[in-house]
This record gives sequence, C-alpha cells and structure tokens, in this order.
Amino acid sequence: QVQLVESGGGLVQPGGSLTLSCVASTMFFSIITMGWYRQVPGKQRELVATISSADSTNYADSVKGRFTISRDNAKKTVYLQMNSLKPEDTALYYCNAGGNTWGQGTQVTVSS
Repeated sequence: QVQLVESGGGLVQPGGSLTLSCVASTMFFSIITMGWYRQVPGKQRELVATISSADSTNYADSVKGRFTISRDNAKKTVYLQMNSLKPEDTALYYCNAGGNTWGQGTQVTVSS
C-alpha cells in the first residue's frame, strides 16, 4: 500500500509563490506516474499536473506557464512549484500516485 504525504501548503498573497512536496512510501516510485489535483468545496476534484516516469509532463490550461511539476526519484518526492498565484488557485491540493492512490491533501489559500 503506497502512502503519500503532502506538505508545503499555506496562505500566500496574490502573485506569490509556493512549493508543494509529496513523499511516497514505495520502492517503485520511479516507474509511477505522479500527479497533483485540487478541489474546492462543492466542485469536483480537477487535474493540475502530472509527470510520468519518463518526466513527460501535462498541465491544466489554467496553470500552464505558472506551475511546474517535477520529481526526484532518489527522494521519492514529487514537487509542484506554483508561481504567480491567483485567488482562484485556492483549493485543497492532493498528490496522486498511479491514478488510484491519494494523499491527505494540503490547503493552499491565495488571499490578500
């Protein structure tokens, strides 16, 4: 059973930056597609970004050019660098492994 632990969320002003981290407890980390998703109350969880085992990345249109997903296989960690944050980026951000394992989520709030 893979376990995912996210960190790095918090309160930031519009235009600011945050970096989320997700550590996975699996020896197979390097071959798993990892992703970040987000959810606001009353709405469905939505894709933010994914990164494959070959470092191929995919982003939601709403975050392209502002967010960067990356991975460190030696540390079994996936990151989400978020720049130029907007109030509409406010959400609970979830790490995902292989499409079917979720972390507990970390809150990101963008507000002045």
